[in-house]
Order: sequence, then C-alpha cells, then structure tokens
Amino acid sequence: MSKTKLALEVVENLRILADSLQELCEALMLNEPEVEVEIPVIKPKPKAKTKAKAKESKLTLEAVRGVLAIKSQEGKTEQVRELIIKYGASRLSEVDVKHYKALLKEVEAL
Repeated sequence: MSKTKLALEVVENLRILADSLQELCEALMLNEPEVEVEIPVIKPKPKAKTKAKAKESKLTLEAVRGVLAIKSQEGKTEQVRELIIKYGASRLSEVDVKHYKALLKEVEAL
C-alpha cells in the first residue's frame, strides 16, 4: 500500500472517530439515560498473501552463508562443501537462489 493511500485511510478513520465522538458528546450534553451511538467497526485490510510468501522465501546469500559458517565451525566443512557441489556450484555464491531453502534444510540436518 502506498504511503499516500495509507495516509488517506488514516484520515478517513479519524473522520469516523471524530463523528462518533461528536455524537457521544451531544448525547451526554442532553443527559439521555441510554445513549445509542453507532460506532462503525473498522477492519484492517488483509495483506496480500503473495507479500507474506515473498518475505518467507527471500533467503539472502548472507543468511545462508551465516548458517554454513556455523556448521563449518562445528567441524562439518567437508559435508558443507559436498552440499554446495550437489547444488551444481563450486562455491556458495554460485548456488542458485531457488536452492537456498533446500540447501539450508540439508545443512540443518547435518
């Protein structure tokens, strides 16, 4: 959602709130025993599922490198190297991004 659309949505919500507060104040001034103020329910708009999935699936080279470095420090350098070769590369930076998730899954199983 663009910043402009978000700002317009906030303004609209503030107007609704202001109208509700005005009705409440008018009712209190009249000393009505029962006040029926209709407060609209503002439901947040659901975020696109594609954005959520994109965030989940965006593994960076740095994140993968960090996990592999930890495994190497644990003495599993050779197994890590074999997994990189398995994914068709001689070094991590040559591994296709689409394989990061599977690579991490295998590395964590070591």
